[in-house]
Amino acid sequence: MDASTQASPLSYQPYLDQLTAFGSQEPRKADLLEAKAEYFRLTGEVFEDDKLFELRMASFLDFYLYDRVSPLTGKTPAAEFYEERLQAVAPEEANAFRSFTETVHGLFEVRKLGKGIIRLRELFSGKDFDVTERRHIAGLETGDILEARLIPFGGHLLFSSAFCYHPRVAVKPIKAEVKRRKKKQPELSPQEFVWDCARRALKVERYRQIAVEKLYDFQMKTL
Repeated sequence: MDASTQASPLSYQPYLDQLTAFGSQEPRKADLLEAKAEYFRLTGEVFEDDKLFELRMASFLDFYLYDRVSPLTGKTPAAEFYEERLQAVAPEEANAFRSFTETVHGLFEVRKLGKGIIRLRELFSGKDFDVTERRHIAGLETGDILEARLIPFGGHLLFSSAFCYHPRVAVKPIKAEVKRRKKKQPELSPQEFVWDCARRALKVERYRQIAVEKLYDFQMKTL
């Protein structure tokens, strides 16, 4: 990625580092391991020699911090930490931690690649989001579909470090399945479909001999 020569990109990283440390404390280790097993059941297990290993571990961390409600506390680590910080720091700083309780995760279609802005459309809601991104993301084109997480920070929407890119030939079947589910099975959670697609993306990397179209055939029991 080529960094912009303009003003430094906004960064929530110092705040995320604090949240990650909070979520990784020794008393939480057992819960963290349970969450990891749960995430792998949802998206497919990855191994260190997998090409997608680093991205999937980043996605797992997002899942654990932002989405997974702990059976110990009934809250996500992000919500717990925000409440803790709210009592301990100035409101302006606490707002940075609130950002982690308001993330948007889903499957997005790239609608427009502008200078410093990427416009995405969430497939299930049809809602558009303008994401501030000053770097050039190699290979990303209008019409692509990716799983991403958007973090509101400093009046902008920013990408988390976790992505799952879906092949170009998968765009049509993914959009068709979203349309079918919205019409025929509206009770199904959009999140379940995000995990389904993530499992298929992993299979694309593992089983190069199988046509991508077959791996994204949602009417066949390929998984």
